[in-house]
Amino acid sequence: MRSVPLGPTDTRVPNIVAGMMRIRDKSDDEIRDLYRAARDAGVTFFDHADIYGGQMHACEERFGSALALRPAEREEVVLQTKAGIVPAEGSYDSSHAHIVSSVEGSLRALRTDYVDVLLIHRPDALVEPEEVARAFDELAQSGKVRAFGVSNHTPRQIDLLRTAVRQPIVANQLQLSLSHSSIVTQGLAANMAAEDAVVRDGGGVLDYCRLHGITVQAWSPFQRSDGNGVLLGAEDLPDLTAELDRLAARHDVTPTAIATAWITRHPAGMQVVLGTTTPERVTAAAAGSDIPLTRAEWYGLVRAAGHAVP
Repeated sequence: MRSVPLGPTDTRVPNIVAGMMRIRDKSDDEIRDLYRAARDAGVTFFDHADIYGGQMHACEERFGSALALRPAEREEVVLQTKAGIVPAEGSYDSSHAHIVSSVEGSLRALRTDYVDVLLIHRPDALVEPEEVARAFDELAQSGKVRAFGVSNHTPRQIDLLRTAVRQPIVANQLQLSLSHSSIVTQGLAANMAAEDAVVRDGGGVLDYCRLHGITVQAWSPFQRSDGNGVLLGAEDLPDLTAELDRLAARHDVTPTAIATAWITRHPAGMQVVLGTTTPERVTAAAAGSDIPLTRAEWYGLVRAAGHAVP
């Protein structure tokens, strides 16, 4: 399992992350099997959010109760959670009170004294950077959160937070797959009359994160761009399916590993956030942590996914 820097810190983390957003209805044994498969594959990073599970802290509670991590084992893993979405109100809230309250709920649910990383889940149009900074300061000083980041934020939105926030922004969790890949492919199509040339993220969010030492975490790494299921084995994506199968055979892995490797091959040192609850799929994806795709293979996948390589 290859490790990457966590933002501008000296901490290194695995480039594969086990996402816990779908474990609410899993039994304790199923959660333990998923956790053990991740650990056996070298994955020590587990991603949560306060809203996962359909009610506040539901999946965090299932994780915490099923595993009941002992202190020594807790130190071996990285627990990341998110705050800022208020489903009951259909709104976002990045106020000091909401962030602190959400973290307190996450700590109780996860049965831990601290979370390693806290992300602001979505950009709040009503954000007051000083409020976020006050929450981050309080949580850092109390030892309840060790590092801070964002999710789905543009470069300018991060710059706005940084006018007040003193802690490093260590991560930005962004949607990225071979099919949904505008943060990568719009740079390839720059200055071209092509759909991929349209700037959607406020101006080169991937390059921005590289320039500022922010680790990109790729969520929904196998999802189609239209949101209708996964790209793996899709009959209406014959070119991509054929290329994934060809490279899987060449590297003696699964197509899932190749789709993972397309992301981990990028020199930005990104993390891939898995959403599966099937232990075998975690193992298959983790095999893509360090597959040395050549430039020709990497760009071949871009073309097979239907993107322009002028």
